[in-house]
Amino acid sequence: MEFEKKLNRMSEIVTKMEAGDLSLDDSLKLFEEGIKLSRECHAQLEEAEQKVQLLLKINEKGEPVTEDFEVS
Repeated sequence: MEFEKKLNRMSEIVTKMEAGDLSLDDSLKLFEEGIKLSRECHAQLEEAEQKVQLLLKINEKGEPVTEDFEVS
């Protein structure tokens, strides 16, 4: 799922949970889904940040240096 779709889904989950009409079981399921989506989004943001940092490196001659990015 794309990052933006995950954010939209998390927003939907928050709206449903704030409404207060869900059963405890449904609330827990949505909460678990939201936590999973949040972790996935956080990982995608960290990966994007690391890629940008790698692309911004400049050598002594002022030329951009690129490296293959590997997620650890």
